[in-house]
Amino acid sequence: MGLDIRYPIGLMFALLGVVLIVFGLMSDKAIYAKSLGININLWWGVVMLAFGVVMLVMAKRAGRSS
Repeated sequence: MGLDIRYPIGLMFALLGVVLIVFGLMSDKAIYAKSLGININLWWGVVMLAFGVVMLVMAKRAGRSS
């Protein structure tokens, strides 16, 4: 039928998640003092990467069954 919308959404979230993970690992630890020492960028990067991978897997499964 056409392009499954889950492919671009999955790619966008996965790439942005990787960028956030890299930034969270490379950034200065002092900027996380306001968030009780929790590396927000790292954890949200992991969440976004996981969501992007789930979307890509779902798109691949849907394409295989059609």
